[in-house]
Amino acid sequence: MVKAETLAAITSSKVVAVIRGSSAEEAIALSNATIEGGIHLIELTYTTPNTQQVLETFRNSDAVVGAGTVLDAETARHAILNGAKFVVGPQFSKEVAKVCNRYAIPYFPGCMTIQEMVSALEYGCDVIKLFPANNFKPSFIKSVKGPLPHVQIMPTGGINTDNIGEWLDAGAIAVGVGSDLNKAYATGGHAAVVEASRKYVEAAKQGEV
Repeated sequence: MVKAETLAAITSSKVVAVIRGSSAEEAIALSNATIEGGIHLIELTYTTPNTQQVLETFRNSDAVVGAGTVLDAETARHAILNGAKFVVGPQFSKEVAKVCNRYAIPYFPGCMTIQEMVSALEYGCDVIKLFPANNFKPSFIKSVKGPLPHVQIMPTGGINTDNIGEWLDAGAIAVGVGSDLNKAYATGGHAAVVEASRKYVEAAKQGEV
């Protein structure tokens, strides 16, 4: 999958499942359930043990699986070589940006200020992760798009089925969701995650502008 295809998938799908597993097996189970529920974009966090096993499991699947919680260039390269289609971090790293540019892999760094966003854009970042989004209101995106109309923002943290529409209406290219999926798995297993994923997909469709 080339970079343009990954970005197109994110633009059209609107929902990225943020998977934090206590083990590789749990992360694989969570990912399979979200895929069955209709979420085909997965951010596998590097806080998950044995991420290589998980990435390799989905390397040739129809799902678009990327790496999250990537803090440095070494981790970024490891993720890319093991099949990650995109890289996400809680902060902006010039070194991570360089690695992703070298391999033509989209990099979504976490930013909270205009200065951070401009720096990320200057290093070729296609999408900015607004994190933690629960520190902001959806109107923040409209405010940012005043001086930076071309910036693409993906809020993550505090997104739920009640407010996802507000974020998309405000101009978010997509949203990252995770805590609800993990809670669903803990309380109801596979079936609960499938149902939660379906609700997010439906809420995203209703929230599209």
